Amino acid sequence: MKRIHLLLSCTCFLLSASASVRANIQREAAALVNWKVSLAGADGSLASWSLANSTSLCRWLHITCDRKAGHIIELDLRDASLDGTLDELDFSAFPHLKELRLVNNGLHGTIPTGIGNLTSLVRLEISSNPYLRGAIPHSIGQLKNLVLMQLTFLGLDGTLPEEVGNLTSLEDLQLNSVTLTGSIPVTMGMLVKLRSLDLSLNNLTGSIPLEIGNMTKLLHMDFSRNYLVGQLPNTISHLAELQFLVLSGNQFGGHIFPELGNSSFLNTIYVAKNNFSGLFPSSVCERGALRTISAGYNGFTGIQQAVQNCTTLVSVDFTANNIVAELRGCFGEHPESLALMAFSQNQLYGSLLTEQGEVFVCNVTYLTLLDLSDNALNGGLPECIGDMPYLTFMDLSRNSFSGVVSFSCQDSLNQLHLANNHFRGTFPLGLKKCKSLITLDLGGNHFSGTIPSWLSMSMPRLRFLLLSSNIFNGIIPHQILQFRQLQLLDLSKNRLTGPVPDDFTNFTGMIQEQEPIDIIYNYDDFDKEVIEIIWKNAGRVYNLWKGAVVGMDLSDNFLSQEIPNGLTTLLGLRYLNLSGNHLLGCIPNNIGNLVLLESLDLRQNQLSGGIPPSFAALMSISVLNLSYNGLSGRIPTGRQLQTLVDPSIYSHNLGLCGFPLEGCMNSSTPTRNEVGQVGDREALWLYCFVAAGFIFGFWLYWGMFLFYSETWRCPFHQYVDNMQGKATKKLYSCMSCFWSTVWC
Repeated sequence: MKRIHLLLSCTCFLLSASASVRANIQREAAALVNWKVSLAGADGSLASWSLANSTSLCRWLHITCDRKAGHIIELDLRDASLDGTLDELDFSAFPHLKELRLVNNGLHGTIPTGIGNLTSLVRLEISSNPYLRGAIPHSIGQLKNLVLMQLTFLGLDGTLPEEVGNLTSLEDLQLNSVTLTGSIPVTMGMLVKLRSLDLSLNNLTGSIPLEIGNMTKLLHMDFSRNYLVGQLPNTISHLAELQFLVLSGNQFGGHIFPELGNSSFLNTIYVAKNNFSGLFPSSVCERGALRTISAGYNGFTGIQQAVQNCTTLVSVDFTANNIVAELRGCFGEHPESLALMAFSQNQLYGSLLTEQGEVFVCNVTYLTLLDLSDNALNGGLPECIGDMPYLTFMDLSRNSFSGVVSFSCQDSLNQLHLANNHFRGTFPLGLKKCKSLITLDLGGNHFSGTIPSWLSMSMPRLRFLLLSSNIFNGIIPHQILQFRQLQLLDLSKNRLTGPVPDDFTNFTGMIQEQEPIDIIYNYDDFDKEVIEIIWKNAGRVYNLWKGAVVGMDLSDNFLSQEIPNGLTTLLGLRYLNLSGNHLLGCIPNNIGNLVLLESLDLRQNQLSGGIPPSFAALMSISVLNLSYNGLSGRIPTGRQLQTLVDPSIYSHNLGLCGFPLEGCMNSSTPTRNEVGQVGDREALWLYCFVAAGFIFGFWLYWGMFLFYSETWRCPFHQYVDNMQGKATKKLYSCMSCFWSTVWC
């Protein structure tokens, strides 16, 4: 009887437990369906969520169940096109949920307090929902089983709650790009199992708490791009397993303590863009694991001992510090492993050659990026630089290098900057082998001779060609128009003569609107490639990565003849500078086609006629200068032109009138200037017709006189025809300018 009673009791218990499980599963299904109703357009990705088939809950899309009990243990809603809030989701219905992923959706509203009911949760990922606002709820501290918490790329605000310190099982905490404010809570030091901590790209203030040193298991620490201040706590030296230390883009100051290198595994140090000063500690290399130092834009005064013994270094960047050193002191004893050297904007001196004639920079076998710009380096460039097989970027600009450039290129070289030095000689013939160049900047030197015709054939990928402020002479070779990808051409401040080329059919880089250049360097704090161009009447440092620079600068040369109509086909142009030449004739009537043009400078030429009415179509123009020419007539009106209120942009054109100059008289009552202009035009027409009649009569008379002389007749007729052709061309030019003025 007892056995029967026990059997009945067990049966009742199992039936009761089974009923309880079914009830819990029904509650889970009901909670999901209820939430689905609140979401817009959820019928697509959540079509299987229905109470009608709740018995097959584990077959619903995005859901994983426990195989034995049937409870939901994983809810994976990555890329599920969710549009709505989390308000209607009953988190308490999921006591067995271990993983929740809400990644890359359109969620908005806030993170509800109820999320703290997911007490079994091990992984929480809420990412890439930029319209999810509010603060991280304090109830987050109830999720004591969490191993990973990822709240990234959200629109959250508020402070990081102190309750985060309760999550003592955490090994991975990612809270980057959520605009958190306030300070780092000292309770963070309770996360002794943490291996990865990322608080980057927030608005955190204050200093790093001393308690950070309790995280002795930490491998990766990233506090970059916040507003953190103060000195680094020396408790960081307790992090004996630390591999990656990323602190860039804050306001840290003072000296870096020598014990920073206590970790035997320290691989990467990013401390760029802070206010650190003094010597960079030499201890960082003592353990023999360091590969990357990025310490640009600080106030470090010395680095020699820090890097000379770093035989494992691959990348070192001390851009824009206060380092005064001989160049050789910046290279380690074994530089062969280096891939990046960025020491620009310091006070380095010396030459690339040692006193014994050795070229230590050429011993860096795997070097891909060399930036020594803005220093006080001198001497010549060794030919072996061109033999570096992996070099992709070299910037030696703004030093005192001199001599003839004789090195050539490997196929790897993309960017070459030699501007503002004292190089001389003709265009470097060795560059003929630089077939992969995208940027070539030789401006601000003493290069002379003609611009070679082989440029477009030898450098088919070239986008940015800067040869300004040299002594180049001769004409602009027509072969330069064969560049198909060129989007920036700067030949200003040379001694070029002849006409501006006309046929720009192949200039697709300027005909079409361009996107930013697509070149990738895997160095987070390197500012990539910047160039300085004269745009909008001022020097501007332009980052080629962040915007599409499309422009042409031929200013301050000796170019002559008319502005070619072909320029008006370059629809992608954003700035055009032809000032300071001897250009004459009329401004092309189709100039208004350049709707993207932001800056146009035609001053100090000999242009005549009127300003074409199409100027009103220049909707992007913000800088204009037509001064010191012979322009006449009424200034066109247009919405954007009316914003250019400075009258000096039209000064020294005696025949111009209209806004922002003095208003024009009524057209039915011509002014004295207009009467004079009409008289001048009538006289010009008279001269043209008299010249044409004289040539015709002259030809007729002498043709009859020499009719019977076969020897003289043909050469004479040819001579007269040539004269008549020149007169016709001049007459056509006169008529074009006349009608341009009339239309104004």
